[in-house]
Amino acid sequence: QVQLVESGGGLVQAGGSLRLSCAASGRLFSINRMGWYRQAPGKQRELVAAITSGGTTNYADSVKGRFTISRDNAKNTVYLQMNRLEPEDTAVYYCNALISNTRWEVERSYWGQGTQVTVSS
Repeated sequence: QVQLVESGGGLVQAGGSLRLSCAASGRLFSINRMGWYRQAPGKQRELVAAITSGGTTNYADSVKGRFTISRDNAKNTVYLQMNRLEPEDTAVYYCNALISNTRWEVERSYWGQGTQVTVSS
């Protein structure tokens, strides 16, 4: 029904940058909130950043001033620009979107498959 395909992860040195992308496809009547979560080994999944369809954003305190979330509604895509990366940012990053498949259905939460981000010291 709906697919979220992430790209842009990889290995980077501390202080470097990466840009993650997540494109939604399938039955998309409306895409509401989109966000990025991350999960490090042995830790719970946590919200990194989110953006509403109107462009309102919120960030985890640990990434404020370093990460920027944005979206292109015409492309059904959300981005996460990550600057000044730190080893503590190492995790699998997951895209999440709240999507209504038709005008009659309530929104559902969808997840991408995850992309690994590794920051070396």
